[in-house]
Amino acid sequence: MFSTSKFRRLIFLTAFSSAAFSNVSFAQKNLTQEGFDQYVEGLKQQAIAKGFSQQLVDSAFANVEFHKRAIKADKNQPERVETLETYLPVRVSEWKVNKAKEMMKLHHNELQRVSKQFGVQPRFIVALWGLESNFGNITGNYNVVSALSTLAYEGRRESFFTKQLMDALTILDQGHIAAEDMKGSWAGAMGHNQFMPSSFLAYAADGDGDGKKDIWNNTTDVFASIANYLKSVGWDDSITWARQVKLPEDFDYSLAIPQNTGGRSNWLKAWKRTEMSLADWQKAGVRRFNGQDLPKVDITAALVFPDGEKGRAYLAYDNYKCLMHWNLSYYFVTSVGHLADRIKFNR
Repeated sequence: MFSTSKFRRLIFLTAFSSAAFSNVSFAQKNLTQEGFDQYVEGLKQQAIAKGFSQQLVDSAFANVEFHKRAIKADKNQPERVETLETYLPVRVSEWKVNKAKEMMKLHHNELQRVSKQFGVQPRFIVALWGLESNFGNITGNYNVVSALSTLAYEGRRESFFTKQLMDALTILDQGHIAAEDMKGSWAGAMGHNQFMPSSFLAYAADGDGDGKKDIWNNTTDVFASIANYLKSVGWDDSITWARQVKLPEDFDYSLAIPQNTGGRSNWLKAWKRTEMSLADWQKAGVRRFNGQDLPKVDITAALVFPDGEKGRAYLAYDNYKCLMHWNLSYYFVTSVGHLADRIKFNR
């Protein structure tokens, strides 16, 4: 998944932003239509060399365009200071909560079937759907082949976007969508769940058995793909995502995951190093947000501070890691969990 907004807050770099930079100096590269056209010819030759048919390549690149807007969006992502107190009311507005509940009712049968098949609670499927694309209403109108070709040509993350482009051609070759209908964000994130092509190939699922994985138009496929992603990275439907907690005044903050560990691998190492049983967190003085004792259940959790030690504290369960795999951002994960909780607890 790729978020097209970037806030100046202490969160982690996504896999997208950590992709290898090209040797080309994008600051000095003169980006022209003629240069793009020549570059596309090279991409087409790469595709042929990888075994794609001439017919597929001609079809995929038939209407390819140089999208300067995609480059501008990539370079000028908005930055602003945020805290959860300002972020959550916007991302999880009352309108979105009410719409999520409406969608839960409207798609009840589909969601129950997918939930039973993959072992993922419907409320989390709907929460991700709502936050990624506003329930399928904001999916992007860029031709994906054009967007990925443009960003590869720009050169800052050439290898990353070239791979995504070849994966997009694989999706077309498999017949899941027609070339002219493969639309997405300026970064190439596609469909209701905003999968990058590589994520599509890894996690997209055929929810209704028609032989296609249509995350652009088919809600059953959308729900199945979201659920398959979560299940594939370890989701457990017997537990929730996290709980907000209270800490004692003399709490030892070295027990928590540092706010910024510097990437996914280091974050997972910090999780493994700091996770404890709820009984041990109870002994450390951690309590439910209302001051009561923690649940007496045999599960482990890690402690996270999305806004630092002076902000909210959450005991995060294993499903939290699955959501961080989707998007390595405390804020995004908190918004998903918050919306899922609002759906369940009717508040």
